[in-house]
Amino acid sequence: MRYAPPLIGLAFGAALGRQRRAVRKNLRRALGPRSVLVETMDVARVFASFASCLTEAFLVGRDRPERLVGLCASDENYVGAAGQGRGVIIATAHTGGWQAAGPILRSVHAADVVVVMAHERDERAEALTDEARDKAGVRIVHVGTSPLDALPLLSHLRRGGVVAVQIDRLPQGMRGREVTLFGEPFVVPEGPLSLAALSGAPIVPVFTRRQGYMRYEVRSCPPISLPRRPSEAELSLAAERIAAAMESFLRENPTQWFHFE
Repeated sequence: MRYAPPLIGLAFGAALGRQRRAVRKNLRRALGPRSVLVETMDVARVFASFASCLTEAFLVGRDRPERLVGLCASDENYVGAAGQGRGVIIATAHTGGWQAAGPILRSVHAADVVVVMAHERDERAEALTDEARDKAGVRIVHVGTSPLDALPLLSHLRRGGVVAVQIDRLPQGMRGREVTLFGEPFVVPEGPLSLAALSGAPIVPVFTRRQGYMRYEVRSCPPISLPRRPSEAELSLAAERIAAAMESFLRENPTQWFHFE
């Protein structure tokens, strides 16, 4: 299972023109224009890495000898936030091995992590993927557009839990806040900001990258706090800080951003 996934990823990348163009656009955002050959090689790396990460995420929950190896970088940022005793909101993105962050944090810090995701269109597909993620140690909480969906998340934070939210995609029907990413307008979900204000929990931008077969690094950034009743300016500043942390990580690891839109 080590060598086949990259080849499969390359095949999908060759077949999926729209997604391939989106990846090339994202690479240009992060790195600027480069030669066609260099760009094409990096586009291929994105699809190969994506296939490897996806395969390894499913292997974690199987009865196999391979075990996930994780390194926590800049861990003092997460430790300091968790030490406040209000729970932690993780702002993450679809980067290399994002599904590994929860199991790694749980193994290193005994963190009780749930990942917030929008509902899938296909309920059967949602159930199957949730089951696979649960076996891999990734607990999913699905939310919609109702304010009541935040109540279980608030309760989880008040028990000292960790709530992870992906910020590089805005689910349909959910509120977003405009930020600047790579010098261009970008929209991040407003949910993590509202949750931080309601709960008092700090937001910690956390991003993952694949370093080799079943090996991942989880990097924590400085925490971001909001008052109970933040102003529009305070909300916008917090959103920009989250986007800046994501941009810094993506500039260093552009071929590990799986943003195909």
